[in-house]
Amino acid sequence: MRKKILLLGSGELGKEVVIAMQRLGQYVIAVDNYENAPAMQVAHEFEVINMLDGDELDRIVAKHNPDFIVPEVESIRTERFYDYEKQGFTVIPSAKAANFTMNRKAIRDLAAVDLGVKTAKYKYATSFDQLKEGVKFTGMPCVVKPLMSSSGKGQSVIKTESDIKKAWDYALEGSRGDLMEVIVEAFIDFDYEITLLTLTQNNGNTLFCPPIGHRQERGDYQESWQPMTMEDAHLKESEEIADKVTKALGGSGIWGVEFFIGKDGVYFSELSPRPHDTGMVTLAGTQNFTEFELHARAILGIPVSDIPLVRNGASAVVLAENESNNFPTFTGLEEAAKFKNTDFKIFGKPTTRKYRRMAVALAYGKKSTKELVEKAKEVAKKIQLDVS
Repeated sequence: MRKKILLLGSGELGKEVVIAMQRLGQYVIAVDNYENAPAMQVAHEFEVINMLDGDELDRIVAKHNPDFIVPEVESIRTERFYDYEKQGFTVIPSAKAANFTMNRKAIRDLAAVDLGVKTAKYKYATSFDQLKEGVKFTGMPCVVKPLMSSSGKGQSVIKTESDIKKAWDYALEGSRGDLMEVIVEAFIDFDYEITLLTLTQNNGNTLFCPPIGHRQERGDYQESWQPMTMEDAHLKESEEIADKVTKALGGSGIWGVEFFIGKDGVYFSELSPRPHDTGMVTLAGTQNFTEFELHARAILGIPVSDIPLVRNGASAVVLAENESNNFPTFTGLEEAAKFKNTDFKIFGKPTTRKYRRMAVALAYGKKSTKELVEKAKEVAKKIQLDVS
């Protein structure tokens, strides 16, 4: 079996998907809107296009005639995927899943309205005046996010009236694509948040990875750990919701389903139909397969029977401090490597900008996840970027 994979989005998560596919003997074409993206460095071929240009998407699909079209980012003209399925192409996990989850409006309405899943109170806004009305509806504090964005871009918290205009401008600035619309959500008083990696398979057997805890800043994850200790009832409810939402969207693959857990129970937050950034903790050997290997197997129809916890693990990100078009080099790797039961991955991104994720540090073993998080952060602090 050798399939041709068209990977739409070539960041660090896409890179790990390519590596997993290569180890299973597959052929991968990596696509993104800039040259030398991380996944391009390990793929067989690459294409540089604007993925929001439907004609360009059509062109490369026709050119490569792939067995699987695998979207890995948000900023894609996803409505084209329905046509590709009609033409006989397989979109991962499905055209509906990719189209709905690339836009927070579609996935939120599916969960809250169609499926009756508990979420935060929310409103949409296409203008500053509508945002003000939305804030009145949800109350303050509240969270504002672009309908299409990633890694926390454009996301902010409104605490006072003076924050509303700043939040509106920041959301539009951080929006991906040409969708100028935001969602405003009531602030949930939660105890912690989790990512529940959910594996849907061609054989109909849905599996759940041990829950992952994480901490965010600026809407982007900083550390993650596995497993997250939680009540059995809350875990069961999270699994039931994840199963319900993924079944409604259809298809096979790994899904990153995010939840808030509080005194009022479980709230559905967001969902990604692909490997999740917090799931990089699985690179620490916490499971029998990483989230990227699980995604690859689900795409290819190679069944997975279970996903046991092998050991505790944690991840901590390494961020850029400033903007540069120079390909960064790294120092401190020798010092970072001196910590026992740790590892690190350098993503190979060709440019930097402030807070851009450039590498990840990992820690694993029998210690508590709290201790492992601190250890991963120590490793991350040793790794320095040089963009001179």
